[in-house]
Amino acid sequence: MAARAIWEGTIGFGLVQIPVGLYSAESRHELNFDLLDRRDMSPVGYQRYNRETGEPVEWDDIVKGYAVKKGEYVILEPEDFKRANVKATQTVDIVQFADEAAIDPTYFEKPYYLVPGKRGAKPYVLLREALRKSGKVGIARVVIRTRESLAAVMVKGDALVLELLRYAHELTPAEEFDLPAGKDAPKVSPPELKMAERLIDEMTADFKPEEFKDTYHDELLAFIQRKYKGEEVEEVDVEAEAPPSNVVDMMALLKKSLARKPAVTKAEAATADKSRNKPRKTSARNEPAKRAKKAAARNPKKPAKRRKTAARKAA
Repeated sequence: MAARAIWEGTIGFGLVQIPVGLYSAESRHELNFDLLDRRDMSPVGYQRYNRETGEPVEWDDIVKGYAVKKGEYVILEPEDFKRANVKATQTVDIVQFADEAAIDPTYFEKPYYLVPGKRGAKPYVLLREALRKSGKVGIARVVIRTRESLAAVMVKGDALVLELLRYAHELTPAEEFDLPAGKDAPKVSPPELKMAERLIDEMTADFKPEEFKDTYHDELLAFIQRKYKGEEVEEVDVEAEAPPSNVVDMMALLKKSLARKPAVTKAEAATADKSRNKPRKTSARNEPAKRAKKAAARNPKKPAKRRKTAARKAA
């Protein structure tokens, strides 16, 4: 089934307008659970009903209303959301360009793919390659459904990605939390810091997202299958099995961490296996020389006889 665009409009930068469709860049794999009544295992349902009459209401009879006063509503039809500001609801309006490194990662919220529409391929490629060459991202405004969002337009391979950004006022300042800082922060000794840096250095590797997988998803599914088959499930004291949080001797823990055998990534293991099992190449050009060398080792007088015969022929 082909993916459907959740939004269609244009990317605007300067006077250039690029027709695009917006597609979700997420593909979540989650287990779905139904809510059940413990007493008889019946599904618990959600019902849309009229609060005045108590009668159920069908989807076709439901409209969106904004309460102006208590009991007084303004009804909004789907097209009304566009009529409020046609340009804002149909344009990814790039208002400036900036370095990607200048955006704090905590502002990133949700990614979408921007796919060129009809007659949009050439200006799409133009913007993509200009962003790639300059190393910049476009900072834009976009309205999706009923909310205007701040966004970053950036390059990912052959695609332009629209990353929704959080507004500054939507982030909780770190100062609101009780964090160890200033005079109240515990003192870290130089040997402890050096040991921690060494551990970081030993654990450093190229980040390859494809090597990581949600293993808990598989483990939970296997646990569900065991329960379904009626197999005995091992009783585990969750609190006792939880990792200890009271770090007492920091140096001892760092030394133990360094003493452990470093983990080998799948890619590294595969490369090692290939090189280990790789057959040795033999050059066809060197085969006659190798055969002659072996023959000479078996019968050292043979080469001498050949030389004498060659000398007589020459005479």
